[in-house]
Order: sequence, then structure tokens, then C-alpha cells
Amino acid sequence: MAEFKTVRGMRDFLTEEAKIMKYVEDRARRVAELYGYKEIITPILESYELLAAKAGDEVRLRMYAFDDLGGRKVALRPEFTPSVARLVATTLRNEPRPFRLFCLGSLYRYDEPQRGRFREFWQCNYELMGSSKPEADAEILMLTDSLMKAAGLKKYTFRVGHVGVLKGIMTEEHLHDKVQTQVLQLMDRKQHDEALGLVESSGASKNCVAVIKDLMKLKGRTVFETVQKIRNCVRGYEKAVGAGENLYEILELFLKSGRKVDIAVDAGFARGLEYYTGMIVEVTVPELEVALGGGGRYDKLIELFGGEPTPAVGIAHGMDRIMLAMQSQNAQLETKEEKRVMVIPVEEKLRKEALKISGMLRKADMPVEVEVMGRKVTKALEDADRRGMSYAIIVGLRELREGAVVIRDLTKREQKTVKIGKIIETIKD
Repeated sequence: MAEFKTVRGMRDFLTEEAKIMKYVEDRARRVAELYGYKEIITPILESYELLAAKAGDEVRLRMYAFDDLGGRKVALRPEFTPSVARLVATTLRNEPRPFRLFCLGSLYRYDEPQRGRFREFWQCNYELMGSSKPEADAEILMLTDSLMKAAGLKKYTFRVGHVGVLKGIMTEEHLHDKVQTQVLQLMDRKQHDEALGLVESSGASKNCVAVIKDLMKLKGRTVFETVQKIRNCVRGYEKAVGAGENLYEILELFLKSGRKVDIAVDAGFARGLEYYTGMIVEVTVPELEVALGGGGRYDKLIELFGGEPTPAVGIAHGMDRIMLAMQSQNAQLETKEEKRVMVIPVEEKLRKEALKISGMLRKADMPVEVEVMGRKVTKALEDADRRGMSYAIIVGLRELREGAVVIRDLTKREQKTVKIGKIIETIKD
């Protein structure tokens, strides 16, 4: 008989991993609530055209795309932003701005599996749509910092750049949009020489090539000093200077909000998706080679889907990657200690009473398992101990005649007879 395994790039989450993943999910939802983001749920399957419109070659080539039985070309979502943009361009088009939208779920890309990178992965996604103000970008940075802290991470770094700096230079040099996209994609893959070669062969001036070459080397953790160097470097390119000023304002708002965060400003930083127009950001930890989250400003995407011009900024966080970072940094889960109970009938004819007592406890919001294997009391108590139960309720005929049960404290190894009406009170006390 064949032994079935998970499909390559997919995996199972066993109990402990599932527990950490749910913990991250709960923290992500709580952060959304604290910042006023409303949850939406979008389909896993979307039209290929929607997802491919501004995804970039890197993502397009790795989509799970196929023709459905109706002959329509569809794909499993590789990211959330196009689905959210579709909603804002259509169903939500007449709703008041700004939109603060949050979604959470699984995504799919045909990447080469490695630590922190799978073909099925989970993200929580935050989008702030309708504002072009720098405080909207700063809010996305603040929200990200809040999530990292909520997950219990101690060491993480923000890598921040601004697509408008490089795009501003290339636009003023009259480089075609397609060339600009290819240059940024090469830079995202760290192919800097190839990117410079493309700029040069596309008719840019020697000054332009020299400026971009200098920008590629310009990075540092002295935030405002580095941004000032960027502004000095692009002097003469009005749009690029404006982008540098915008970045300065965003970071000033973020850091003056009282945040103490490790930030690296990187002028040569680019991201693979085509739709970014402004500030971009990634969050990394020293223990992982892949980013925990990334995003930025995209002011043209909603127009692309037929909506009104709508400036927007957003970020997606890899929940499974945050989980890996938590494990690497030994982050403690701040969980409420619950008293878990096992109900054990002494003999088969007492099963109804055992189920009745378990129902009573669940109504009192108490986690309960009933012994369903027909084990003897001694073996059932051993099993309850192994499962980490706090108490065992032993349902015996003699005690039932007096309207009582035996409650065994599995931590203290003590037991006493208690009236059925007093079980909840006894365990809670």
C-alpha cells in the first residue's frame, strides 16, 4: 500500500506548532483591533489577470495558475493586496475614506522550499487606503513594531527605502516604465551590475548611472544622516529629492512617536512587486535569511482595477516566519493558564452521567475531555496525567448515589469527594 506524504512545499502543523501559529494569529488580530483595522475575508482563488496585473515577473512565474472547468484562467492567491484593491475598486468604492483593512490566511507560490520559505504560507495583511500623508506610512511602521513586540520578539530590524528616489531619477532621464521595473527587479535580486548596465544601455546620462551607483552603496543605521546623504546624492533630480524628503518625514514621525527601533536605511533597496511607488520596508531577524514581513506605498494600484485614484500603503507579515523567529529567540507565549479536566466513568453504565457532567463543565467555559477508551481508572488517570490535565473527575456508582463524584488534583496528587453542584466551584477555587 502506498505511503502518502505531503506535497512538496506544503506541511502539517502538529499540536505545539499549531498552538504557536494560533498565538501569532491572535496577536495579529489584536493589533488590527488596536489600530482600527477591520477584518475582511477574500477568496483563495482569483482570476489570473487580477493577480498577474502588477505582480512582477518573479511572482507571476511562481503562481499556481490553471484553467478551471469553465475554461477560465485562475490562480491561487500569491499575495493579498490585489484582492483588497479589487474590493476597494468595486464593492467598497462609495464607502468613506480612509479604509483600514485587515486579512489573514494562506497564500501560494511555487518557490524552492527552504527554512522559512514554503509553497503554502500564512500571512496577516494590513492595508491603509485613501491617504497620501506621511503619517499613514508611519502608522504602518508603528503597527509592524507593535506586532513584533506582541509576538515577544526582542531582536528585529526595519530595512527602509523609497522607490520614488530611484524611479524619480529614471523618470527624469526619460527611461520607459518597463525598463524602470526591470532595473528595480534586478536590484531586488542583488544583481546590481546588471541593473546599472540596463540603465546605461537604455540611454541614461553618465551622471544618472553614477548617481544610481552611489545610491546602491548608500545605507546606514544613523537614520536621518543617511536620508540626508540620499537627498544630497540626488540633488538636481527634483522628483528624487522630493521622495527623499518624504522618507525623512515618515521616519521622523515614526521615531518621534516614542519608538525605539533598530532601523537600517538603504537607498538601493528594492522589492520584487511592480506596484510600489513610495516608501518600502522589510522586517528581518538575525536568525533567519528571509524577511518576516514587507510592504510599502502603492498609489496607482486601485486605478489599475478601475477604481477611483486612491493612495494606499500596506504591509504583509509572514505568520509562519514570525513563529520560526519566536522559536529561534525563545520568545515566551503569554497564555492564560487554563484548568483542564478529564471525566472518567468507573464503569460503562455510568457513561451517560460522565457526559452529562462534562456538558455542565463546558457550559462554565471549562475545557473537558471524557475518557472514551474504556480504560480502568488507574490507566485512565495515567493517561490524564500524560495529557497534562489539571483534574480528573471520577464518576463512581457509590458517590453518585449521594449526588457526588471524586475530584482528583493531578498536580498535588490529592483527591476528595464533592457534591456534583459544587464541582465547578471546587475546581475554580
